[in-house]
Parts: sequence; structure tokens; C-alpha cells
Amino acid sequence: MRAPSASGLPAPAVLAVRGAALLLALVGIAHTLVHGLVEPGHALAFGVLVAAGELVRRGAGLGEREPAPLAAAGALAYALLGDSGGRPTTHGALQVVAVVVVAQALAAVPRLARGRASDADRAARRTLTAGFAAVCFQPLYATGQAERWFGDGPYFVLLPLAVLAATALCDALQAALLARSRARVEGTCAPPPYGSLLVDEVRALAGTGTAIGVTGAVMALGVAVAGLWALPVLCGPLLLTQVSARRYAAVRTTRRQTIASLARATEIAGYTRPGHARRVAALATAVGRELGLTGPQLTVLEHAALMHDIGQLSLLDPVAGGATARLPADQQRRIALLGGAVVRRTGAGPAVAAVVEQQADPYREQLPAARIVRTVNAYDDLCGECVGGPLGALEQLRLGTGHDHQPQVVEALGRVLARGGLTPAGAG
Repeated sequence: MRAPSASGLPAPAVLAVRGAALLLALVGIAHTLVHGLVEPGHALAFGVLVAAGELVRRGAGLGEREPAPLAAAGALAYALLGDSGGRPTTHGALQVVAVVVVAQALAAVPRLARGRASDADRAARRTLTAGFAAVCFQPLYATGQAERWFGDGPYFVLLPLAVLAATALCDALQAALLARSRARVEGTCAPPPYGSLLVDEVRALAGTGTAIGVTGAVMALGVAVAGLWALPVLCGPLLLTQVSARRYAAVRTTRRQTIASLARATEIAGYTRPGHARRVAALATAVGRELGLTGPQLTVLEHAALMHDIGQLSLLDPVAGGATARLPADQQRRIALLGGAVVRRTGAGPAVAAVVEQQADPYREQLPAARIVRTVNAYDDLCGECVGGPLGALEQLRLGTGHDHQPQVVEALGRVLARGGLTPAGAG
């Protein structure tokens, strides 16, 4: 996915990552051309593995963090390859980079021929990650320092595991940087803090990331003992994992699309202003990140924000402007409870329904996500009423911190708006 800036050019952080990857690729290819391809059989085997992994992926459209786990594991395995069938290898770090880059380029040809855009950011990350792992491992192996430190017994496994941990952190740093750059130039509100995005990426390593890293290390160790015959044997489990993860991602994406469609029902029926649910969801997610929510907590928050007004469909007459913030407390509670009942029938989950049901409760009795949705919803409603613009809306929220709005949430909202510029919430 590209991250164009307002001028149509990629964001500076994206340019930095791509530039570093391009420089590393050019150095690796030039070095390999000058000194020749060392151990071409191994280079071909791992190159085919990386290319095949890229070819079988269907893109990142399903919300997958790593749509080509086989390619990622293959690149890591080549970077961590020491012995092969009991004999030492001498391919070096720069040849690892060259093989990974060429394999990705060859795999991109069929996609480009079909008119599908290449994922330059993911290719750059793959190049930098494989290069980082190779630079950490290959010099230690080639100079014999790794054997002197860990010996050639079972303790040698500690070296690739340590390199994998450092490599995973390196990749998470890149992923968070690219994600923040995309949010900065494409988002509807202020970009989330870099630290929050980094925490998300690090926590994600406990899932598929760990499986990919461990598989890469096992591949390298398997080739060290059994030779290249170990590659096809070890690829099977990862392929099954990839199929399962893709199906789960497809179900999750379909559910989100269903929730977003249901949220628009109040707009189509004229109960809320156009774009209200989308604006509240985007701003609530940003505030949630500001307050330290991550992963599943943000998913619940986003879904609840999208559906927080679904209970208005039970009203005979729409509320003026769809603004429920100024309704009597008993009417707000009735709308919230009816909305929660609807959410429970959609399959969004009891956690989302609980957040919707608590919208009219005092903030001290609410879940953290409910506090955020209530405050952001009130902000958007107040902006729509033109009560002095965004600053006036924030002031109204601060006046309600004794009962309706948690002070910490209001201040977090203020920080998010200040970073993104205090523009009217109903402006898009």
C-alpha cells in the first residue's frame, strides 16, 4: 500500500525506508555480480522459495500483517543459513540481499502483467529485514566467532534465536513507521502516536510473526543437518498456517464490512448526519490509541463507535441533526439499550454490545471504550450544532467532566485534535 502525501509524493518516512532498501539492494546485487554467485544451488533453492511465497499470496487486502509468510520464512532461513548437510556455506550477507531482491522482483512480474500494483513498502521491509538478519548472523558464522561463543552443539541454536528477536524488533520499527506515515497523509484525523503503533506491532509478533521467525530458524537448522531436502518438508506446515490465517482474516474483514454497512443505516434513514459514524469511529480509535488501547481493545472500540447510534432507528421521529448528546437522560438510556440489543443480534460480540449499552451511563460506571465513544460522539454532535466550533465543543465537554465525560478522555481528545489541527468534525 502506498502512502502518498498531499503533493502526490510518498511521505518522507516512506521515502527513507524505500531509499535504504534500494541502496542495500544495489550494493548486494553489485557485490554478487562482481564476485560471482557463491553456491548457486542454495541461492536457486531459497530464491525459488521466496518467489513462490510471493506468488501464492493474494495481497494484503484482507488485513493480514504478513500476506506472504512462506516468502518471509524463506528469506530469514537463507539469512540464518550456516552449514548445509554438515558442510559450511560461504554465501555471505550481501548475496542474501541479492537473492531476496531478485526473487521478489521476479515474483512481481506476473502481478504487474495482470495490472495489479506492486507493494513497494512490503518489498522494502522484506529487503531490510532479511539484510539485517544476514548482517547479524553471517559475519559471526563466517569468522567462526559464533562457534567460539556457542559451540557446535545445542547451544548454537541460541544464536539464530537471538538474531530473530533483534530482526523482529527491526521489522516492527519499520512497520510502525510506515503505518504512522500512512495515517498522517491519508487519515481523517491526527495520526496515532508512534509508540502506540509500535506496541501493536510488537504484540502482533506473538502470533504469525513468531511462527514465521521460528519456521525460518527451523528451516536453516534443518538444511544444516539434512541439506536442501529439508526445505519442502518444512514448508508444508507454514502453507497450512497461511491458508488458515487468510480464512480468518477474510471472516474478520467481512464482519467489519457488515458492521460498517449497518452503521450507515441511521444515515440513510435520516437519523444522523452523513459520515457521523465514520467520523466518530476514526476519532475514537485515535483517542483510544492516545490512551494506550491496543489490538482487540481498539477493534471493540471501533465497532462500537460505528454502531453507537443504531438504537435511534427505534425512534418515531429523528432527533434534530441526529445529536443525542442533549436528549434527556432516560431517552438516551433507552436508545442505548435498544442499540445494544440490535448489536447483540448482529454477531459483533457481547463486548461491543456492552459498550453501546453504556452510552447513557455516568462515566464512572462505564467501560473505558464506552467513555471514549460517548465523549467523541458528543464532540461530533456539538460541532454539528456550531457551538463555537471545535474549541467551543471541547469547552462544553470540559464542563461536563463532573458526570458525563471522563477528564482524561476529554484531554486525550484535545491532544489528538491539536496534532491534527482543530477542524470541524463534520467537515467530511
